Amino acid sequence: MVGCTLADVWDKDVAEVFGMTEVLLAVGTRKGLFIGRGRNGGWQFDESPYFNAQAVYSVAIDTRGGTPRLLAGGDSAHWGPSVFHSDDLGRTWKEPSKPAVKFPKDTGASLERVWQLHPAAAEDAVVYAGTEPAALYRSEDRGETFELVRPLWEHPTRSKWVPGGGGEGLHTVLTDRRDARAVTVAVSTAGVFRTTDGGASWVPSNSGVSAVFLPDPNPEFGQCVHKVTRDAGNPDRLYLQNHWGVYRSDDAGAHWTDIGEGLPSTFGFAVAAHPHRGDTAYVFPINADSDRVPAGRRCRVYRTADAGKSWEPLTAGLPQEDHYGTVLRDALCTDDADPAGVYFGNRNGEVFASADDGDSWRQLASHLPDVLCVRAAVIG
Repeated sequence: MVGCTLADVWDKDVAEVFGMTEVLLAVGTRKGLFIGRGRNGGWQFDESPYFNAQAVYSVAIDTRGGTPRLLAGGDSAHWGPSVFHSDDLGRTWKEPSKPAVKFPKDTGASLERVWQLHPAAAEDAVVYAGTEPAALYRSEDRGETFELVRPLWEHPTRSKWVPGGGGEGLHTVLTDRRDARAVTVAVSTAGVFRTTDGGASWVPSNSGVSAVFLPDPNPEFGQCVHKVTRDAGNPDRLYLQNHWGVYRSDDAGAHWTDIGEGLPSTFGFAVAAHPHRGDTAYVFPINADSDRVPAGRRCRVYRTADAGKSWEPLTAGLPQEDHYGTVLRDALCTDDADPAGVYFGNRNGEVFASADDGDSWRQLASHLPDVLCVRAAVIG
């Protein structure tokens, strides 16, 4: 459906929901970046993917300034990984003359992938990048140049970090709008780490998160955390999707509580929070680590509206037959509209969207390459 308007697949009720809101949707795939723009119930995807034949593992839509900036972590099989930026909503892209993200020579490491791009919540020009090998980088010019955050790279536990099945990636960065010095990251398979002093020191923050694959299932670090997100109503409340287990923290990650009861499986990759409504989050359960298809072979997003005390399946408009589209860690997101848009893409190359907080869904695209990441934001 890429290249056609969503009027072909979305009924007129969506126009009533969106009103005059315009949303930009960026879909990173194994073979390029696809961009759609939606307004008044109708959507149009650009005709061709950007970064053709490049794997796009990370995308950010930075709406903090007067001009929105898009950031993309492309991975060329020939030229290697790079960070690109666009100031015209993705129509044209710029790449720095020198690598934006590069490991200093003394580290003995080389960049394999940019897993995450995150505009900081409390600093207008700051962007963080998470990489493989697992490292955190900080930019003070909206993502054009980055510097390695050395205290995390040199953390005393690093020698014991073990790569996960997808590599040793720092795939999650959370910043706090109340305090620019507070940053939370997640690494596969080292777990969650936090700083409260602007990155000068870092502490493991995995208490209560089980590592069922280790001899000691409750280590200080070494958990295979897949994704972490922050609650809209309570900034100290976080939700975590682990390799096995779904958890909540009410103290900014210092301690975690299992909230997986009521889900068909607690294995999964993705978790996203509602942009405005507290206690509300979304997950996409997967059968098992040894059977990575939707739980019960059913395409279902699960939502909690009470911080994990209960979960409800959201299926209206989603495929009802057997389904095998796995949703990866960054392929589920929300926008900042009200009601919220919720989006996910899968490894079948399908993209689905809801314009009513997840209550109902429509398919936006099919037959894309594997979807690796999805980001959406109101731009007008």
